This record gives sequence, C-alpha cells and structure tokens, in this order.
Amino acid sequence: MKEIFDKRYPVTSFFLLVTALVFALMLLTTGGNFDRADTLFRFGAMYSPAIRLVPSQIWRLFSAIFVHIGWEHFIVNILSLYFLGRQVEEIVGSKQFFFLYLLSGMMGNLFVFAYTPRALAAGASTSLYGLFAAIIVLRYASRNPYIQQLGQSYMTLFVVNLIGSILIPGISLAGHIGGAVGGAFLAILFPVKSERRMYNPVQRLGAAVLFIGLAILLLYKGMR
Repeated sequence: MKEIFDKRYPVTSFFLLVTALVFALMLLTTGGNFDRADTLFRFGAMYSPAIRLVPSQIWRLFSAIFVHIGWEHFIVNILSLYFLGRQVEEIVGSKQFFFLYLLSGMMGNLFVFAYTPRALAAGASTSLYGLFAAIIVLRYASRNPYIQQLGQSYMTLFVVNLIGSILIPGISLAGHIGGAVGGAFLAILFPVKSERRMYNPVQRLGAAVLFIGLAILLLYKGMR
C-alpha cells in the first residue's frame, strides 16, 4: 500500500485511489452485477443520449474516466495508470499531470459523444491514451534523452494498442483516438518541469485555441 500511494506521485496516487474506490463501490452495491448497463450508467459511464436529453449530465465526460466494465478492464487500466502515471507525473509535474489526465479523458469522451452517439462507454483508457500521446509529442521537442527514449517506447505501445482498439470488439476506438488528440495538444500547452521553454508562447496559445475549439465543435456535433 505504501508503494502504491507514493507521496512522490500524489496525483497518480489520488487517481488510483478514486478509481479503486469507484470499482469497490460498484462491487459492494450491486451484488456482483457491476458490469450491467444500468450499473455503469448509475455510476457515471458515458452515455450520449443522456447528455442530449439532460445537458446538465455533461459531468459524464469526466466521471466515465473512473468507471470500469468488469475485472479485466479495471485491472489492465489501473496497472497502466500505476506505471504510466508515475512516469508522466515525474516529467510534467503534479499540477500539469492532474489537468493532462482529466482533460485528455474529457476529450476522449467528447469524441465518443460526437462519433458513437449510442454507445455506453467507460474507462481510464481515454486518459491513458492522452498520456501516451503527450510523451510522444514531447519526444520531438525535448533535448532530454530520457524523454526521447520514453517517447520512442510509447510510440510502439501506442501503435500496438491502437491496432487492438480496431480489431477487438467492444473497445471504443473513438475514445482512444480522442484521448490521444487531447494529450497531444496538452503536451504543447503545459510546460515540462526540466524544459519550461520547450514551446514558445505563440505555440502554447495555438494549442490552447485548437483544444478549446475542437472541444466546442465536438460538443456541438454531439448535441445535434
């Protein structure tokens, strides 16, 4: 427990805790029926018709990040968050990592909202794909050999997982691509601890405008 909730990585530890607590609550309150559609919906899964009908349910863009469909889905994502989150939090810093994780997940769920309007979707993979994409983008601007090597490794993992998203039924390709797009923009927007001048103010402003503009466009498309 001490190693999992490491104070050196407070945001990763926080997201691990929230994800585990949500899954535990799903298990305890459903009598084992934690992977049913009504349970997933009740705990905050992404469901576009609900948002179109009741726009105040826009919070599902964030809550869906912490909801998982079954044991395998939960274990794969929480292990990925444990290893990937610690690496990325170390590179970008805790504050930036907090927003990178949540906003990448939000963008992934906006893609789900716009392009798979009838799907019930959930999981941390929207955010995790954002982390992959962020380090891949930073690889090409960084002078740090560690970030460059990590970015190369992430590129391989990203391609393999993206192929899996296409071939394996039931996986949200839209959510994964959207998370990656969000992470790529946010990598330019947020400074890296060791290289805060990696991108100039104009590039950061451009990334922010593109991210916000895309989010508004997808929200508009989904509401229609």
